[in-house]
Amino acid sequence: MAAPEWFDFRAPDYERIYKLRAERLERIRATPGMLAGLKEHYKHNPVDFINDWGMTFDPRNAEIGLPTVIPFLLFPKQADFVAWVMERWQGRQDGLAEKSRDMGVSWLCVAVAVWMWLFWPGTVVGFGSRKEEYVDKIGDPKSLFWKLRQFVSLLPAEFRPVGWNEAKHAPHMRVVNPENGSTIVGEAGDNIGRGNRTSIYFKDESAFYEHPDAIDAALSQTSNCKIDVSTPNGNGNPFYRKRHSGKVSVFSFHWREDPRKDDAWYQKQKATLDAVIVAQEIDIDYNASVSDAWIPGDLIAAAQSNGPADVQPVGGWVIGVDAAHFGNDESVLHMRKGRLNLPQVFRRGLDGIQLAAVVEEEARKLSSPPVGIVIELDGPGVSCFDQLRKGRYGDVVVGVHTGTRLSDDRNYNLKAKLWRDAKEYLQQPPVAMPQDPELKSQLGSVKYKFKDGLLLMQAKKEYKAEFGKSPDRADAFVLTFAPTHEIEYHAAPIMGALPDQDGLYF
Repeated sequence: MAAPEWFDFRAPDYERIYKLRAERLERIRATPGMLAGLKEHYKHNPVDFINDWGMTFDPRNAEIGLPTVIPFLLFPKQADFVAWVMERWQGRQDGLAEKSRDMGVSWLCVAVAVWMWLFWPGTVVGFGSRKEEYVDKIGDPKSLFWKLRQFVSLLPAEFRPVGWNEAKHAPHMRVVNPENGSTIVGEAGDNIGRGNRTSIYFKDESAFYEHPDAIDAALSQTSNCKIDVSTPNGNGNPFYRKRHSGKVSVFSFHWREDPRKDDAWYQKQKATLDAVIVAQEIDIDYNASVSDAWIPGDLIAAAQSNGPADVQPVGGWVIGVDAAHFGNDESVLHMRKGRLNLPQVFRRGLDGIQLAAVVEEEARKLSSPPVGIVIELDGPGVSCFDQLRKGRYGDVVVGVHTGTRLSDDRNYNLKAKLWRDAKEYLQQPPVAMPQDPELKSQLGSVKYKFKDGLLLMQAKKEYKAEFGKSPDRADAFVLTFAPTHEIEYHAAPIMGALPDQDGLYF
């Protein structure tokens, strides 16, 4: 359970908490056998242990007349995180936690580590961060091991290990439990993963590591449960790719789930911090630091904040189909009717004929038949196009090669024109887009440049080399701006394509 329902995180009554804890401790000391029973309960209920006895430290309390060392009471999202970490460890699975700043996640990881260290004999908990001073620097509250020593020292004597001596058992980068042999160890920088095997490993601010791939490779051999914890640092790193891979459990810690914060707090952050910092470290926006991105993240965020009731779906339905090759890429369908965009449909491992069947199935679900089904004629898109042309919607199927050169004096090729139209569309609110963070990341990270004075978008191969996957969801949306039978564009539907002078289809 999280903190008591009566507890107000914005006006905390710590005296009442201290009184309850004192009464509880008195009962334990007066009741033989109660301590042993409680320890057995806490072994399987870490949230209860933290709420009942945990302490934390916040120096900012001094300025408002509150104590700086305070009971560690978990709000619901924090309690969910503790349970999530426990599930990952017991299931021998990796996990990733993305977070807004100042959510207490470092203290949560410390609390979980101490719980495991106390109640699970022989376990080894690892902590790593990009700099040693963030892991362990004596006397520095920002270091993880300072927090660990504080958490243990502030526990009632009944819950500290028998024979515990901080000077002896908590040297630099190490905390040893003399009663049951459990250990907490620390590493920094490129040394992460090079030490002993661990039961669980917390990777602090892992989006900021200098050599993240080497660290992941090292840890893969030493721990069955790695927990990446970080605020975003753009989308050109393994943390971003892991976050959106669909292969690892993700826990999101957004500031709106913190009962201590409200819109007034958020507005203050926006007024005092750089916009990129607000986007990355508060709004969990992976695109905030992407340079040369064609579509700004705020345009996408604004569109994703609207629902279907906020827009008028004028016109006919258009379906954009981005057909994927086999592998980790997705085949994606995007359905758009004027200002309304439906949640996308994703499939993996389909050939062109199978994908055509999915397109027809989704088309039947629409409120009216589509006026256009646009497919990029590349790889499996060709066989999907051929199959759809034979079906019930054959008359509205359009095949395009986005690498086709144009002569409109603005766009290098059809792809550039589609992306230009998509940006102009988003610049004319209101637009309702599906609330999909991966779609937002892809739309806000495809880059652009000008070649011979013409707009040229980043090639798929370049994007995949940089970000680890193709922008399939973004491409499906953009394809809905291709010419159809009922929408007039400067260029007619183009069935042929020529590579540009570098030999690449853009």
